[in-house]
Amino acid sequence: MFERTRAILLKETRELLRDPVYLGLAFIVPIALMLLFGYGMSADVTHMPILFVDHDRSFFSRDYMDGYTHSDYFDLVGVTNDTGEVEHWLRSGKARVIVDIPPDFSRKITGGEPVSLGVTVDGSFAERAEVMVGYVSAINGLYNQRLFERAMSRSGLPPPQPVQMAVSVWYNPALESKNFIVPGMMVIILMLYPAILGALLVVREKEAGTIFNYYASPARRWEIIAGKALPYVGVIFLDYLILFAMSIVLFGVRFIGSFWLLSAGALLYSACTIGIGLLVSVLTRTQIAAMLVTFLATVTPSFNYSGFMAPVASQDRIGQFVAYLLPATHFMDMVRGAYLKGLGFAFYWPNLLALTVYSVLLYGLAWMFLNKRIG
Repeated sequence: MFERTRAILLKETRELLRDPVYLGLAFIVPIALMLLFGYGMSADVTHMPILFVDHDRSFFSRDYMDGYTHSDYFDLVGVTNDTGEVEHWLRSGKARVIVDIPPDFSRKITGGEPVSLGVTVDGSFAERAEVMVGYVSAINGLYNQRLFERAMSRSGLPPPQPVQMAVSVWYNPALESKNFIVPGMMVIILMLYPAILGALLVVREKEAGTIFNYYASPARRWEIIAGKALPYVGVIFLDYLILFAMSIVLFGVRFIGSFWLLSAGALLYSACTIGIGLLVSVLTRTQIAAMLVTFLATVTPSFNYSGFMAPVASQDRIGQFVAYLLPATHFMDMVRGAYLKGLGFAFYWPNLLALTVYSVLLYGLAWMFLNKRIG
């Protein structure tokens, strides 16, 4: 009995050692997943971009801003006195929090009068918006404590009134999580399913041996790639239309943007995700290896780094670098902006351009490596 077990054991060990792909994946996959999830998954809301509209330009207003800029929770992206810039900063995502300091801020503090300032929070990330409101309230409370301690240490000063905040949340005023989660899930689904489909396009022909029919045919390389990819791009675009309809009708998600602009981005995104799978399919020899590599290269990074659960701005520099290499990040910007902010082509032409370049690069690489297989 043990001899038979030993024979099977030796056979499987030899087969494992003969296949460097399986052997490599056995070690690479768990290490890569640990790195991706360890660096990418974080419940902390840090380094959120904040803009100050300072109409007072005084020692007190600068002292108030210092409480935000000297914390890890916020990164100062600008100080202005033009209220008209507020909407642009929020709509573009360059700022997630805007604090409006009134022109009589210092006069009212020194005179012991009540003073209030405005705080505007981007509600596109519902749970993060709640956390940001909490951070702002805590920092404002610390400033009030400093005012009180300063007044107590100096005789003759009137007791200060606490600085009040008028908080407003834009784009998702009720902070409904469905407005945040459902559009993001559409991006993740349209990354996972199409890439897996694309990963099987060529490798299944290799395993079945029918790939030689293509090699022997007069079809050119780009004709093989286009003929295999285009039907699936069409199918995935139909999936997008179904998911979009479900988000509006079934889940009641708020949508105020351009359907045609979002659909153009979805078509390019579909081409990208199919292209990723197709490239993996050209490079691998077995369907299992193709699916594992595709999962590792698409789903995990997209889930962690695309801005699905946390804004890209809150990630470290390495995380942001990885994020902008992913097509999911660019489409996530378009989806969230179209659903919640109603942004147009002027804001999202860079994302469309990035998806276009990504598609050309993917299919170009697939064409190049398929040439090596034929030759």
